[in-house]
Amino acid sequence: QVQLVESGGGLVQAGGSLRLSCAASGSIFSINGMGWYRQAPGKQRELVAAITSGGTTNYADSVKGRFTISRDNAKNTVYLQMNSLKPEDTAVYYCNADRIDYYSRGYRQRGHEYWGQGTQVTVSS
Repeated sequence: QVQLVESGGGLVQAGGSLRLSCAASGSIFSINGMGWYRQAPGKQRELVAAITSGGTTNYADSVKGRFTISRDNAKNTVYLQMNSLKPEDTAVYYCNADRIDYYSRGYRQRGHEYWGQGTQVTVSS
């Protein structure tokens, strides 16, 4: 069974840094695009950063120059390095994979979108 497991959230002062990790586990054949979303209280979930399987990245304007997304395809893991954090970055951060194909009985199976359980990031002023 494929799942995404996040780690690295926590409490940090404004101006500080955090690094989030998200590891995909299970009988994985391939992972397409991966990304990080966040949802603050009372707000809609929004895309923070995304990265294709080939390494092309995309960022929300609010985090450009402060956050860096990367992935290690050999480890099926995506990272989000967050620097110069601001109180407005406070949210639950969710890892996303837009499609994961997996092995079942020795054959490749077309998968679907997956989400992690979320990790809280709190930035104090």
